[in-house]
Amino acid sequence: QVQLVESGGGLVQAGVSLRLSCAASGRTFSNYAMAWFRQAPGKEREFVAAHLWRTSRTYYAYYADFAKGRFTIFRDIAENTVYLEMNSLKPEDTAVYYCAADSRITTATMKEPDEYDYWGQGTQVTVSS
Repeated sequence: QVQLVESGGGLVQAGVSLRLSCAASGRTFSNYAMAWFRQAPGKEREFVAAHLWRTSRTYYAYYADFAKGRFTIFRDIAENTVYLEMNSLKPEDTAVYYCAADSRITTATMKEPDEYDYWGQGTQVTVSS
């Protein structure tokens, strides 16, 4: 099993930055695709970013359109942690942010929450205007 614990959320003003962390426990962390999703009140869970490898064990980062240029996903293999750095936060970024992991995620499935086997409990991000 893989256990995921998010941290780093909080209440901030628009325009500032936050770095969310997702600490993973379990086996084969480096082989897992990692992703961030978010869910605002009354809305469906939506894809934010993913970090997965393709050929030659090279990791690539992928982003939702709203996250491109503002958010960065990266992982520290030694620490078994994946991060989401969010810059220039906007009120519409307010949501519970979840990290997710799976051993079989590809670019074709990375945006689908139902494709992930492991989830953290979420961390609240609230951005005031």
